Amino acid sequence: MTRRNFLATAAAGLAAQTPARRSTICFFSKHLPELKYDELGKWLRDGGFDGVDLTVRPGGHVLPERAAQDLPRAVGAIRSHGLEVPMITTELTSAADPAARPILGTAARLKIPFFKLGYWRYGNDVVVDVQKAAADVRALVELAKEYGITAGFHNHPRNVGLAGWDGRQVVENLDPKWIGYYYDASNATEEGAVEGWEVVLKLALPRLKMASFKDFYWEKVKGKWTPVACPLGEGMVNWAKIFPLLAAARFTGPMSIHQEYKPADRITAARTDLEFVRKHLQAAYGG
Repeated sequence: MTRRNFLATAAAGLAAQTPARRSTICFFSKHLPELKYDELGKWLRDGGFDGVDLTVRPGGHVLPERAAQDLPRAVGAIRSHGLEVPMITTELTSAADPAARPILGTAARLKIPFFKLGYWRYGNDVVVDVQKAAADVRALVELAKEYGITAGFHNHPRNVGLAGWDGRQVVENLDPKWIGYYYDASNATEEGAVEGWEVVLKLALPRLKMASFKDFYWEKVKGKWTPVACPLGEGMVNWAKIFPLLAAARFTGPMSIHQEYKPADRITAARTDLEFVRKHLQAAYGG
Protein backbone atom coordinates (compact mmCIF):
# COMPACT_ATOMS: atom_id res chain seq x y z
CA MET A 1 0.00 0.00 0.00
CA THR A 2 1.37 3.41 -0.96
CA ARG A 3 1.65 6.21 1.62
CA ARG A 4 -1.10 8.14 -0.22
CA ASN A 5 -3.49 5.18 -0.12
CA PHE A 6 -2.72 4.58 3.55
CA LEU A 7 -3.50 8.18 4.45
CA ALA A 8 -6.71 8.12 2.42
CA THR A 9 -7.82 4.89 4.11
CA ALA A 10 -7.00 6.27 7.56
CA ALA A 11 -8.88 9.49 6.87
CA ALA A 12 -11.92 7.56 5.68
CA GLY A 13 -11.83 5.48 8.84
CA LEU A 14 -11.68 8.56 11.06
CA ALA A 15 -14.54 10.17 9.13
CA ALA A 16 -16.66 7.07 9.64
CA GLN A 17 -16.05 7.28 13.40
CA THR A 18 -16.92 11.00 13.57
CA PRO A 19 -20.61 11.70 14.17
CA ALA A 20 -22.19 13.68 11.34
CA ARG A 21 -22.90 17.27 12.23
CA ARG A 22 -26.61 17.98 12.54
CA SER A 23 -28.82 21.02 12.80
CA THR A 24 -29.79 22.45 16.17
CA ILE A 25 -33.59 22.41 16.32
CA CYS A 26 -34.77 25.49 18.18
CA PHE A 27 -38.03 27.00 19.35
CA PHE A 28 -38.63 30.70 18.67
CA SER A 29 -38.79 32.45 22.06
CA LYS A 30 -41.18 35.07 20.65
CA HIS A 31 -44.01 32.65 21.46
CA LEU A 32 -43.10 32.43 25.16
CA PRO A 33 -42.86 36.11 26.18
CA GLU A 34 -44.13 35.47 29.71
CA LEU A 35 -41.28 33.11 30.66
CA LYS A 36 -38.19 34.32 32.48
CA TYR A 37 -34.79 33.03 31.39
CA ASP A 38 -34.60 29.95 33.63
CA GLU A 39 -38.26 29.12 32.99
CA LEU A 40 -37.64 29.42 29.25
CA GLY A 41 -34.73 26.98 29.46
CA LYS A 42 -36.77 24.48 31.45
CA TRP A 43 -39.73 24.73 29.05
CA LEU A 44 -37.48 24.12 26.05
CA ARG A 45 -35.76 21.19 27.72
CA ASP A 46 -39.07 19.64 28.70
CA GLY A 47 -40.31 20.17 25.15
CA GLY A 48 -37.37 18.16 23.78
CA PHE A 49 -35.72 21.00 21.85
CA ASP A 50 -31.98 21.32 21.25
CA GLY A 51 -31.91 25.08 21.74
CA VAL A 52 -33.58 28.44 21.36
CA ASP A 53 -33.95 31.15 18.74
CA LEU A 54 -33.74 34.00 21.26
CA THR A 55 -35.38 37.39 20.71
CA VAL A 56 -33.06 40.36 21.30
CA ARG A 57 -35.30 43.20 20.19
CA PRO A 58 -37.95 45.60 21.52
CA GLY A 59 -40.46 43.55 23.49
CA GLY A 60 -38.22 40.47 23.30
CA HIS A 61 -36.63 38.37 26.00
CA VAL A 62 -33.60 40.64 25.88
CA LEU A 63 -34.14 44.34 25.27
CA PRO A 64 -31.58 45.86 22.87
CA GLU A 65 -30.52 48.57 25.32
CA ARG A 66 -29.92 45.88 27.95
CA ALA A 67 -28.05 43.41 25.72
CA ALA A 68 -24.66 43.78 27.42
CA GLN A 69 -26.18 43.08 30.84
CA ASP A 70 -29.06 40.70 30.11
CA LEU A 71 -27.93 38.58 27.17
CA PRO A 72 -25.23 36.82 29.24
CA ARG A 73 -27.82 36.16 31.98
CA ALA A 74 -30.30 34.76 29.48
CA VAL A 75 -27.77 32.56 27.72
CA GLY A 76 -26.29 31.30 30.99
CA ALA A 77 -29.71 30.29 32.31
CA ILE A 78 -30.72 28.57 29.06
CA ARG A 79 -27.42 26.73 28.69
CA SER A 80 -27.66 25.52 32.30
CA HIS A 81 -30.48 23.26 31.08
CA GLY A 82 -28.20 21.65 28.49
CA LEU A 83 -29.52 23.74 25.60
CA GLU A 84 -27.81 25.69 22.84
CA VAL A 85 -28.26 29.29 21.73
CA PRO A 86 -27.11 29.12 18.10
CA MET A 87 -28.93 32.26 16.96
CA ILE A 88 -30.61 35.45 18.11
CA THR A 89 -33.40 37.34 16.38
CA THR A 90 -32.82 41.10 16.24
CA GLU A 91 -34.42 44.07 14.53
CA LEU A 92 -31.09 45.61 13.51
CA THR A 93 -31.32 47.57 10.27
CA SER A 94 -28.49 50.07 10.76
CA ALA A 95 -24.90 49.84 11.95
CA ALA A 96 -25.45 53.29 13.48
CA ASP A 97 -28.08 51.89 15.87
CA PRO A 98 -26.67 52.46 19.40
CA ALA A 99 -27.64 48.88 20.27
CA ALA A 100 -25.83 47.28 17.32
CA ARG A 101 -22.37 47.02 18.85
CA PRO A 102 -23.53 45.88 22.31
CA ILE A 103 -25.79 43.21 20.79
CA LEU A 104 -23.28 41.81 18.29
CA GLY A 105 -20.27 42.16 20.57
CA THR A 106 -21.99 40.43 23.47
CA ALA A 107 -23.43 37.67 21.27
CA ALA A 108 -20.00 37.03 19.76
CA ARG A 109 -18.35 36.82 23.20
CA LEU A 110 -21.00 34.29 24.17
CA LYS A 111 -20.10 32.28 21.04
CA ILE A 112 -23.51 32.68 19.42
CA PRO A 113 -22.71 32.18 15.73
CA PHE A 114 -25.75 33.71 13.97
CA PHE A 115 -28.13 36.65 14.21
CA LYS A 116 -31.20 37.55 12.18
CA LEU A 117 -31.35 41.04 10.70
CA GLY A 118 -34.39 43.32 10.88
CA TYR A 119 -36.63 44.30 7.98
CA TRP A 120 -36.68 46.93 5.23
CA ARG A 121 -40.30 47.68 4.38
CA TYR A 122 -41.31 48.23 0.76
CA GLY A 123 -42.65 51.70 0.00
CA ASN A 124 -43.49 53.34 -3.31
CA ASP A 125 -40.14 52.87 -5.06
CA VAL A 126 -39.04 49.24 -5.14
CA VAL A 127 -35.62 49.96 -6.66
CA VAL A 128 -34.79 52.62 -4.09
CA ASP A 129 -35.97 50.37 -1.26
CA VAL A 130 -33.72 47.51 -2.37
CA GLN A 131 -30.75 49.88 -2.76
CA LYS A 132 -31.34 51.28 0.73
CA ALA A 133 -31.50 47.79 2.22
CA ALA A 134 -28.31 46.79 0.40
CA ALA A 135 -26.41 49.80 1.76
CA ASP A 136 -27.61 49.22 5.31
CA VAL A 137 -26.84 45.50 5.20
CA ARG A 138 -23.37 46.16 3.84
CA ALA A 139 -22.56 48.34 6.85
CA LEU A 140 -24.04 45.82 9.29
CA VAL A 141 -22.03 43.01 7.73
CA GLU A 142 -18.84 45.00 8.23
CA LEU A 143 -19.78 45.28 11.89
CA ALA A 144 -20.62 41.59 12.08
CA LYS A 145 -17.26 40.73 10.55
CA GLU A 146 -15.51 42.89 13.14
CA TYR A 147 -17.06 40.84 15.93
CA GLY A 148 -17.06 37.47 14.18
CA ILE A 149 -20.79 36.76 13.98
CA THR A 150 -22.81 35.90 10.84
CA ALA A 151 -25.97 37.68 9.70
CA GLY A 152 -29.07 36.04 8.24
CA PHE A 153 -31.32 37.89 5.77
CA HIS A 154 -34.94 36.77 6.24
CA ASN A 155 -37.54 36.54 3.45
CA HIS A 156 -40.69 38.15 4.84
CA PRO A 157 -43.96 39.45 3.34
CA ARG A 158 -44.11 43.19 2.62
CA ASN A 159 -40.35 43.57 3.07
CA VAL A 160 -37.28 43.55 0.85
CA GLY A 161 -36.31 39.93 0.27
CA LEU A 162 -39.82 38.53 -0.07
CA ALA A 163 -39.30 37.49 -3.70
CA GLY A 164 -35.81 36.01 -3.43
CA TRP A 165 -34.39 37.95 -6.37
CA ASP A 166 -34.53 41.20 -4.38
CA GLY A 167 -32.77 39.58 -1.44
CA ARG A 168 -30.07 38.30 -3.76
CA GLN A 169 -29.34 41.87 -4.85
CA VAL A 170 -28.79 42.74 -1.20
CA VAL A 171 -26.36 39.95 -0.26
CA GLU A 172 -24.72 38.62 -3.43
CA ASN A 173 -21.65 40.91 -3.39
CA LEU A 174 -20.98 40.49 0.33
CA ASP A 175 -18.69 37.94 1.99
CA PRO A 176 -20.71 34.69 2.40
CA LYS A 177 -18.83 33.97 5.61
CA TRP A 178 -20.57 36.90 7.29
CA ILE A 179 -23.94 37.16 5.54
CA GLY A 180 -26.36 34.62 4.13
CA TYR A 181 -30.01 33.71 4.05
CA TYR A 182 -32.49 32.88 6.78
CA TYR A 183 -35.02 30.93 4.71
CA ASP A 184 -38.64 30.85 5.82
CA ALA A 185 -40.55 28.11 3.98
CA SER A 186 -43.99 29.39 5.00
CA ASN A 187 -43.28 32.99 3.97
CA ALA A 188 -41.81 31.78 0.68
CA THR A 189 -44.93 29.69 -0.01
CA GLU A 190 -47.24 32.54 0.93
CA GLU A 191 -45.46 34.84 -1.52
CA GLY A 192 -44.44 32.24 -4.12
CA ALA A 193 -47.39 29.83 -4.23
CA VAL A 194 -46.79 26.65 -6.24
CA GLU A 195 -43.20 27.04 -7.45
CA GLY A 196 -41.92 30.43 -6.28
CA TRP A 197 -40.92 29.06 -2.86
CA GLU A 198 -38.62 26.55 -4.56
CA VAL A 199 -36.90 29.22 -6.65
CA VAL A 200 -36.27 31.26 -3.49
CA LEU A 201 -34.89 28.21 -1.67
CA LYS A 202 -32.59 27.24 -4.53
CA LEU A 203 -31.28 30.79 -4.64
CA ALA A 204 -30.65 30.66 -0.90
CA LEU A 205 -29.13 27.18 -0.58
CA PRO A 206 -25.51 28.00 -1.55
CA ARG A 207 -25.29 30.45 1.35
CA LEU A 208 -28.11 29.34 3.62
CA LYS A 209 -27.35 30.01 7.30
CA MET A 210 -30.64 29.40 9.13
CA ALA A 211 -34.11 28.03 8.40
CA SER A 212 -37.52 28.87 9.86
CA PHE A 213 -40.34 26.32 10.00
CA LYS A 214 -44.01 27.24 10.26
CA ASP A 215 -47.10 26.48 8.18
CA PHE A 216 -50.31 28.13 6.94
CA TYR A 217 -53.33 27.79 4.65
CA TRP A 218 -55.49 30.32 2.80
CA GLU A 219 -58.96 31.09 4.11
CA LYS A 220 -61.50 33.70 3.13
CA VAL A 221 -62.04 35.93 6.18
CA LYS A 222 -64.69 38.64 5.88
CA GLY A 223 -64.54 38.30 2.12
CA LYS A 224 -60.74 38.58 1.92
CA TRP A 225 -58.32 35.73 1.30
CA THR A 226 -56.09 35.57 4.38
CA PRO A 227 -53.13 33.36 5.38
CA VAL A 228 -54.03 31.42 8.53
CA ALA A 229 -51.26 29.88 10.66
CA CYS A 230 -51.53 26.18 11.52
CA PRO A 231 -49.44 23.27 12.88
CA LEU A 232 -46.65 21.92 10.71
CA GLY A 233 -47.92 19.57 8.02
CA GLU A 234 -51.50 20.84 8.11
CA GLY A 235 -50.98 23.68 5.68
CA MET A 236 -49.69 24.45 2.20
CA VAL A 237 -45.93 24.20 2.67
CA ASN A 238 -44.41 21.40 0.58
CA TRP A 239 -42.36 19.79 3.35
CA ALA A 240 -41.93 16.53 1.41
CA LYS A 241 -39.87 18.46 -1.12
CA ILE A 242 -38.21 21.05 1.13
CA PHE A 243 -36.39 18.65 3.45
CA PRO A 244 -34.75 16.64 0.63
CA LEU A 245 -33.54 19.91 -0.91
CA LEU A 246 -32.00 20.92 2.44
CA ALA A 247 -30.41 17.50 2.78
CA ALA A 248 -29.00 17.55 -0.75
CA ALA A 249 -27.34 20.87 0.06
CA ARG A 250 -25.99 19.37 3.32
CA PHE A 251 -27.53 22.17 5.31
CA THR A 252 -26.72 21.88 9.04
CA GLY A 253 -27.50 25.38 10.32
CA PRO A 254 -30.01 26.18 13.08
CA MET A 255 -33.66 25.34 12.42
CA SER A 256 -36.21 27.51 14.23
CA ILE A 257 -39.74 26.24 14.82
CA HIS A 258 -42.31 29.04 14.95
CA GLN A 259 -45.75 28.62 16.50
CA GLU A 260 -47.81 31.44 15.02
CA TYR A 261 -51.08 29.59 15.61
CA LYS A 262 -52.77 29.54 19.04
CA PRO A 263 -52.94 25.98 20.44
CA ALA A 264 -54.88 25.00 23.54
CA ASP A 265 -51.70 23.44 24.97
CA ARG A 266 -48.58 25.19 23.71
CA ILE A 267 -45.98 22.66 24.85
CA THR A 268 -47.91 19.68 23.51
CA ALA A 269 -48.31 21.43 20.16
CA ALA A 270 -44.60 22.32 20.16
CA ARG A 271 -43.66 18.70 20.77
CA THR A 272 -45.88 17.64 17.87
CA ASP A 273 -44.23 20.18 15.55
CA LEU A 274 -40.80 19.05 16.75
CA GLU A 275 -41.67 15.41 16.08
CA PHE A 276 -42.83 16.42 12.59
CA VAL A 277 -39.49 18.09 11.84
CA ARG A 278 -37.42 15.24 13.23
CA LYS A 279 -39.40 12.68 11.22
CA HIS A 280 -38.73 14.59 8.00
CA LEU A 281 -35.07 15.12 8.90
CA GLN A 282 -34.66 11.39 9.48
CA ALA A 283 -36.25 10.57 6.14
CA ALA A 284 -34.23 13.16 4.20
CA TYR A 285 -30.86 13.03 5.97
CA GLY A 286 -30.84 9.48 7.27
CA GLY A 287 -28.77 8.43 10.26
